[in-house]
Amino acid sequence: MGWVLEAQGPPFKRGASDIHVTLMGEIMILSAPATLLTGLVTLLAILVAIGTAMLVARVRTKTGVLPPAMSGHPSVERALRVQGNTGESFIVFLPALWLAALYFQGWLPPIIGLIWCLGRIVYAVGYMSDPNRRHIGFGICMLSIFALIILAAIGIVQAWMVNG
Repeated sequence: MGWVLEAQGPPFKRGASDIHVTLMGEIMILSAPATLLTGLVTLLAILVAIGTAMLVARVRTKTGVLPPAMSGHPSVERALRVQGNTGESFIVFLPALWLAALYFQGWLPPIIGLIWCLGRIVYAVGYMSDPNRRHIGFGICMLSIFALIILAAIGIVQAWMVNG
């Protein structure tokens, strides 16, 4: 049994076998291609975050700097910063991605999410080679997050105006 979430009326209503969101007269099925791509981007972002944890473990093993030490070799310190900054960015990225996907809809939010994932990889590679080379990846990620926030805000305002 599925759920239907409508812009008007009770928040949750049992309905068809798929999950639907009614917004501005349009029904978006959560199995729609753009929403599925957003789900895949979310999985990719999770893998990127896991990859940064694996990077820390690999660098720790290579340098002999074992937990709980947080310093002792510049490579360990850089790997920890890559992991920490990815976690910090992830906390803002994920809700921005899904708010944009649900309210703005279409292909743009997941495409921007893919760009964020690529930016995190560029950031990690740059930071690990030289801390001064992290700026391009960081910039890609921040611009992606700001773009998602703007798309989410546009979609939310449009939804608000339909109901207001």
